[in-house]
Amino acid sequence: MYKILLESHSGLRYVVLVLVIVAIIFSFDGWLGKKAYGEGVRKLNLFAMIAVHMQFLVGLILYFYSPLVQTGSMGTAMKDPTLRYWTVEHATMMIIAVALFTIGHSRSKKEPVAALKHRTIAIFYTLAFLVVIGAIVHSGRGLFAMTHL
Repeated sequence: MYKILLESHSGLRYVVLVLVIVAIIFSFDGWLGKKAYGEGVRKLNLFAMIAVHMQFLVGLILYFYSPLVQTGSMGTAMKDPTLRYWTVEHATMMIIAVALFTIGHSRSKKEPVAALKHRTIAIFYTLAFLVVIGAIVHSGRGLFAMTHL
């Protein structure tokens, strides 16, 4: 089960990255180009957020199937920088990113004007994306590495 979850989590990140990058591009284009906030853009932003939440859910389940969590070896993990990254830092950064995606999407729905909807998505999704990229860089694995602990 752990291996399946790990592979799913590793593969789903590409779907998330593509959807988020496209959503960010469309939001900046809509904001700076003063374009309408159409149904297609709304759905793109929603699908990006859903993909982020699916990735987070798989990651959360994976976390609790982790051998470190199962054996209660968190004390050991905190002493090792690599293990600490995967057991604490990665999860914390991803929680922050998911919160930013969710807040941005929620706030954009409440904005009365298309430009404000685009701006809200652009700002929050970009901040969340930067947190994700920071987590990837901090991991030392690179964007295209397919496995981790």
